[in-house]
Amino acid sequence: MAGKRRFGRIRQLPSGRFQARYLGPDGIERPAPNTFATKKEADRWLVLKEAEITRGEWVDPDAGRVPFEVFAKQWIDDRVLKPRTEGLYRGLLRNHLIPTFGNYNLADIREADVRRWRKERLGAVGQSTVAKAYQLLKSILSTAVDDELIRRNPCRIKGAGVPDTPERQMIPLMKVVEILDKIPDRYRALVLLGTFASLRWGELAALRRAHLDLDAGIVRVVGSLAELDGGQLLEDTPKSRAGRRVVSIPPEIIPDLQAHLDEFAEDGPNGRVFVGPRGGPLRRSGFRRIWNKVRADVGLPDLHFHDLRHVGNTLAASTGASLKELMARMGHASTRAALIYQHASQDRDKVIAAALGDAFKVARASDKGDKGTQTRSGTQRARKR
Repeated sequence: MAGKRRFGRIRQLPSGRFQARYLGPDGIERPAPNTFATKKEADRWLVLKEAEITRGEWVDPDAGRVPFEVFAKQWIDDRVLKPRTEGLYRGLLRNHLIPTFGNYNLADIREADVRRWRKERLGAVGQSTVAKAYQLLKSILSTAVDDELIRRNPCRIKGAGVPDTPERQMIPLMKVVEILDKIPDRYRALVLLGTFASLRWGELAALRRAHLDLDAGIVRVVGSLAELDGGQLLEDTPKSRAGRRVVSIPPEIIPDLQAHLDEFAEDGPNGRVFVGPRGGPLRRSGFRRIWNKVRADVGLPDLHFHDLRHVGNTLAASTGASLKELMARMGHASTRAALIYQHASQDRDKVIAAALGDAFKVARASDKGDKGTQTRSGTQRARKR
């Protein structure tokens, strides 16, 4: 039995259930993905499908029959990425996404599948890794939506793509002084610039003599040296446009930087400022053994080299630097990181305000005490007269 309709058609199957079919915008007749228990349900489905086509939201249901693994690998191939970012994406894809979604067609990935995958991953690896993998999955499927392969992105878990990275403890400046006392002379300038110029490891490793102008008291950040998983070194631009910047250097550390240039840096204007003991480019992997010993000697076995930048950024915020000034010094395009340091500075400012209040309270109490003594003395003098 077939139903006569203005849009689509309905027929009852031998099983007693109802099938709905419609003519798509591409001129191809397609059945609904499921059959219906009643004719009314089939009719309602066709009404919604017609409205979808009218709104221009129709997506070819066959377009999403692309394996996730094929689409995801092509997604990475099509993008211009920094080498370390590309390596990160391929690792997340290989280790966390393909094992679950590799054989799924794009159109078959449901919100429930994503929720189950996330819960399973959180039980196996750290939250930060899962958040990065989730964000990659969401970005890939967003492109599938843009390409009209699927109608809706199934990654809809609020906050799931935000890594829960705990704020690292601010170490006292005296600890930086201790590190400078313990670290070999070859790496003193590395610590100084990492702390007081807020340079990242890759920016330090790529630094050339021509970029360090000690007469003007500035360092120009124009490159970054990335060490890939296989040990290959790749020189590139900084991680973002904001990373290309000019940073002022505290005058107090310039004599140490000059001594480093005289003794350890490569010759010539294009010579590297920091090189390894054998004259090759500075490698994080080679420096790690030295750093591990130094941080253990100063009682901070979990200290990361990047934490020195955290010290410098916090000190810069405590001077009253504006959000824009902090972003420029740190090389950040986003306000998020700079706001963290401003918040830390505000917390410290509250401590300072409390101390000022205590001082005022003591002064006021002392003043009241003096006035009370003067009043009593005046009364006694009056009685004597």
